[in-house]
This record gives sequence, structure tokens and C-alpha cells, in this order.
Amino acid sequence: MTGAAPAAAPALFLSDLHLSDDHPETVAAFLGFLAGPARQAASVWILGDLFEYWAGDDDLAAPLNATICEALRALADTGVQLAFMRGNRDVLIGSDFAQAAGLRLLSDPCEILIDGHRLLLSHGDALCTDDRAYQAYRRQVQDADWQRAFLARPLAERKAFIESLRQRSEEAKREKTMAIMDVNPDAVAGLLRAHGEPLLIHGHTHRPAQHHHVVEGKDCERWVLPDWHDSARYLEYSHGGLNRREWRPA
Repeated sequence: MTGAAPAAAPALFLSDLHLSDDHPETVAAFLGFLAGPARQAASVWILGDLFEYWAGDDDLAAPLNATICEALRALADTGVQLAFMRGNRDVLIGSDFAQAAGLRLLSDPCEILIDGHRLLLSHGDALCTDDRAYQAYRRQVQDADWQRAFLARPLAERKAFIESLRQRSEEAKREKTMAIMDVNPDAVAGLLRAHGEPLLIHGHTHRPAQHHHVVEGKDCERWVLPDWHDSARYLEYSHGGLNRREWRPA
């Protein structure tokens, strides 16, 4: 159990923003969200893929990265609790980013307690076990030795490698069925069972929905977070329940 979150105000959950210079509208939406609804929350939980890619914490000075870190820090300085879970796109985010942004890093999966209710958080990609090629890639980039060796390479070289990897990934996606890229029901059931059947929140698949799974005779909820490509959408947890929310600037 990672800890309890304040319950005086809502807890907000979001993921898969994929912030980049190529999509200034999404960047603007996120900055507006941090200055708007997030200020009224007790806690904000970002469950991976905040950035389209992250080449290493030595890239903090890049204009986009610096802008996002400053905005997150400004929110944290108001007393809102911020937490971040690495996704597949920003798996290399480390302690320097966390310190600059004023947030704490979460393990995946991570169990939290809000208002006496247990919530299990995950990015979600570990549940897509039918995609064996992706899982092999995931094991590689999650390996601490691989990360150390990669981060030892020059920043420009890392960025070039990531860009080529992104292109190959998009090409590979066109050859995969949607079912293969979605979560595996047995993997979901196994995760819920291992944690005592809590409510599960995850992202990654870009398929926002509320699902029900029967595990050990118990009805379990699984909520999938939306991406932010079309609008600023997130989940709000308050009064013991989850609700879909969408933020639009005035």
C-alpha cells in the first residue's frame, strides 16, 4: 500500500497525454487543466505517457519539458498532492524530473487508499500480454542495466534512436489487430486477484470504458483512462465513486 490520499477534495486520474511540440493544443489544454480543475483537487495522479517520449532527465531544459515541470511545480506548491507513474513512452523519467516537478514517482502497479477505499493503479501496458513482441520490448526497456547503458549515450543520439523507434512502432501497429493491443482478461484477473480484488484504474489502450470482472466470486471494476488527443478528459474520484470529467477552457 503506497499510502492514503487526502479526501477533503477530489482525486483526479489521467494518462496518455503524449505531450509534444507537434500538438500545442494538447499542451495548452494540460496547462489550463493544471491552472484550473487541478487546483481544486486534493491529489492528481498521472498514470504514464505524459510525454510522447522522454530521452532522459538531462533533457529537462528543453522548452516543452521545462514548461511542463514549472506548471506541475506551481500546482504542487499550492498543496495539491502530485504523483506520477512511468508509461511506455516516458519510462526513462527519473528522480531529477520528480524533484523539478514536485511530484512523487509510483511503482507499477501501485495500490493506494482514498477515503477508506482501495484503488489499484497501473499504466496498463503490462496487461497487454497477447502482444508478445511488445512485451519483449517492454522487458528490455524496463531493465535497469539497459537503462543505465542507454542513458550513458549522448542525448542527441538517444533522441534519434527514440524517433526511429517511434516510427517502427507506428508501422508495427498497422499490422496488429486491436484485440492483440488490448488487455488480456486473464492478466487483468490475475492482477486483481493478487491485490485482493480492488478497483483498478489504468490507461495505455486509449479505450476509455468501465468494465466489470468477476474474480473469486467478487464483482470488480476496471476503469480505463482516455487519451487527450481530442479533449482534456480524466476521471474524478470523490464520495467513494468515479466519474468521467472533461475540461474545456472558458
